[in-house]
Amino acid sequence: MATATRILTYEEWLAMPPVEDGTDEVVNGELRFMPPTHFPHAAIIQRLISRLLRQVDETRVEILGSNFGLMISQEPLTCRSPDLAVFWRDKIVLRDGLYWSPSDLVVEIISPSETKRRKQEKLDDYARIGVPEAWIVSPEAKSIEIHLLSDGKLVSYKIVADGEIQPTQFPGVSIPVASIWPD
Repeated sequence: MATATRILTYEEWLAMPPVEDGTDEVVNGELRFMPPTHFPHAAIIQRLISRLLRQVDETRVEILGSNFGLMISQEPLTCRSPDLAVFWRDKIVLRDGLYWSPSDLVVEIISPSETKRRKQEKLDDYARIGVPEAWIVSPEAKSIEIHLLSDGKLVSYKIVADGEIQPTQFPGVSIPVASIWPD
């Protein structure tokens, strides 16, 4: 017997209690639970945040790591929770405790269970709201795939395994790739 997935409305979703252990996303009205991040996932997020914080003016730039809602659309309800997002503070739009403006950089750390389809869904959603740059970090390959917004799509620009990465929206910021991998 097949069961139908219940599609959530924005109002129903807002009324739900917060997830205790892990995080959730809503994609096309369907609630998706994600367990807490594990090593090296969490360590990579922390290292990226640390390296970014050293190089930006925190009064002008907001850096968020996990467990926040980045609204894609209210209908169908889609809200992502990227591993890391960087915003210029003057562009941030908040409503109901959620971020309704595109971040200037979004970072997703790929877990071993991540499928190509899910990765592409996320990139398509971020492109839909105008995120100009996305980094897909692969701990397994120790590489970062940089995607840039072009004609409404986040297109793979290059894959970096050594040297430095520079986010296009934050001039002067440079992160040595080797510095984000845990020992």
